[in-house]
Amino acid sequence: MNKLASCLLLSSAIALSGPVAARPVMLTATLKNYGGDGAYLALYLTDANGDYVRTLWVAGKKSKYHKHLTDWYRAAGSDRTRIDGITGASVGAGRNLEVTVDLADALFDAGYALNLDAAAEDMPESPRDVSVPLTTSGAGKTVAGRRYVASFRYGP
Repeated sequence: MNKLASCLLLSSAIALSGPVAARPVMLTATLKNYGGDGAYLALYLTDANGDYVRTLWVAGKKSKYHKHLTDWYRAAGSDRTRIDGITGASVGAGRNLEVTVDLADALFDAGYALNLDAAAEDMPESPRDVSVPLTTSGAGKTVAGRRYVASFRYGP
């Protein structure tokens, strides 16, 4: 799917997103006990080509550390200026992050993916610690992360 088609699909999904065409989706990440300070996390949506669509949540308010969420930081570009209201505190080792976002029904089973970048102070960065297709059949299923994330799931 080319970028124009992706933009049209996303525009249609956004335009159609109303009470009937969108659903609240809880995103839950449980961090491993990795033995370091609180982790910064970026949850974001990509299209079928892996291109950035939008930021869903950023855990960690100090913007000077956002550059360590490498894939998200590079992809979001100037979109980082619009993260007010979708940020919260960093997440401690062994702790949970639970965030509810509204996602248009048209995004499910259309090639989109939920991604989570993670970074902790004085420890290696973990771009796309989690990357999972956004599908109706995947809702409620738990997947393991690569470095800092013990488990991730999404669903109602």
